[in-house]
Amino acid sequence: MPIAAKLDEMGRGAWIALTILGFLVWWPLGLFVLMYSMWSGRMMCGRGSDRWEQKMMRLQEKMDRLRARMEGRGGWTGSSSGNRAFDEYREETLRRLEEEQREFKVFLDKLRFAKDKAEFDQFMAERRQRPQPDAPAA
Repeated sequence: MPIAAKLDEMGRGAWIALTILGFLVWWPLGLFVLMYSMWSGRMMCGRGSDRWEQKMMRLQEKMDRLRARMEGRGGWTGSSSGNRAFDEYREETLRRLEEEQREFKVFLDKLRFAKDKAEFDQFMAERRQRPQPDAPAA
């Protein structure tokens, strides 16, 4: 589709302008352009099943880099603010956040396993329902 290729070259703004123009001309046309741009992933709203997982992985990498940088400078772990109550609160909060992060990782692993198991069970059920080819006579 040469029109879509040209709009892709112009960027997301061109798709937005086309959608608005479509709504101004005839609302079903605008709705069609909007749905197409979302479904095709051009508006970053469609078929992104791994989107949240990728975001969580990027967040985890950023947290690891930040933690390594702060530990290297003696940031959170080695320094004291001079206020023992605040230092204890900060350490407890960091410990709690790390625990929640570990629990969330376990939750994501269980969720992935459940999804994989459901897909596998569905595949096996469909496979069992297929008619078996007759065995060739010997």
